[in-house]
Amino acid sequence: MGTRSSIAMKTADGIRSIYCHWDGYVDHNGRILKEFYSTDDKVKALLDLGDLSSLRQEIGEAHTFDRHQAEPELDMFDNWCLAYGRDRGETDVDAQTFEDVKTWVEARANSWCEYFYLWDGRDWLVSNGKMDPQGYPEFDFLEVAILKSIAGQEA
Repeated sequence: MGTRSSIAMKTADGIRSIYCHWDGYVDHNGRILKEFYSTDDKVKALLDLGDLSSLRQEIGEAHTFDRHQAEPELDMFDNWCLAYGRDRGETDVDAQTFEDVKTWVEARANSWCEYFYLWDGRDWLVSNGKMDPQGYPEFDFLEVAILKSIAGQEA
């Protein structure tokens, strides 16, 4: 079973986001985002892929969706993102834009997302969907959440 997440960035139009099916927890997707996608250009290129099966260190190029085929060249794709549209030909998987953070988290929570990653233009923020008393999602700096995860605390 996947640990679903949503990856987003603030834009002039609102919150632009994609869905990611696998490994959404801080120790995997969080670390990859922090280490490999920490510029506006990289985050925009990632979101341009649309919804993902799995996030990896490189955006990569179009490739077969089935990593379990007996083709020896598949190892070269191990660090490439696996996108539903680009790599499997699915439709209606483009990034979506939401009016604000609250609307984004509520909508993606309905898709069973457990983690929400937001690029604010300088830093990655993360939420596990927990709401404050006023009903707004609580976020932490991703770097802090990674440290908490290492220490065995909830991110």
